[in-house]
Amino acid sequence: MATYALQIAGLVLGAVGMVGTLAVTIMPQWRVSAFIGSNIVVFENFWEGLWMNCVRQANIRMQCKVYDSLLALSPDLQASRGLMCAASVLSFLAFMTAVLGMKCTRCTGDDEKVKGHILLTAGIIFIVTGVLVLIPVSWVANSIIRDFYNPIVETAQKHELGDALYIGWTTALVLIVGGALFCCVSCYGEKSRSYRYSVPSHRTTQKSYHAEKKSPSVYSRSQYV
Repeated sequence: MATYALQIAGLVLGAVGMVGTLAVTIMPQWRVSAFIGSNIVVFENFWEGLWMNCVRQANIRMQCKVYDSLLALSPDLQASRGLMCAASVLSFLAFMTAVLGMKCTRCTGDDEKVKGHILLTAGIIFIVTGVLVLIPVSWVANSIIRDFYNPIVETAQKHELGDALYIGWTTALVLIVGGALFCCVSCYGEKSRSYRYSVPSHRTTQKSYHAEKKSPSVYSRSQYV
């Protein structure tokens, strides 16, 4: 029952991580315009994402434009686009693999050893996906912070951390924790199976030993007859 609860928890975390990965990939709030001057009245907010940039005017209307070319992005956003696309595919693959390895799933049979290996594979993929999400989010955040405190960079070119980065860090943590749960379930099931199989073999050895010990006395009585 405990392992089944861990499976459910891991699957829920995996589903949340998959949705979060897709959301971070699509969201345009990776870089947000920074207004540093104290006498500036802000009427527009500028957002930069992996696929488009958006302008939000006075919290009323928002206009977005898709990038005309991949070269329009900075190198960190270009690499982030590729890594986030790979993470989105891997998160879906890990979720479907985890569903196949669940205890309540019958399409893969009832062999606990096979399902344990499937869950272990799903857990590893989830952890790899979490790392893939963590790399681009941290990379972009580092470039934003570096440019923000760089006196050479003009004030108009400085940005702040967008909501997508915070969601990305949370998503990476959720994916890694979910993958760790699946790995723990697989390792716990492997240990319980080895213990369950080792106990009968030990008893069988004792029975065979007692049988061999009693057999000479039985044979000697038959000789007297």
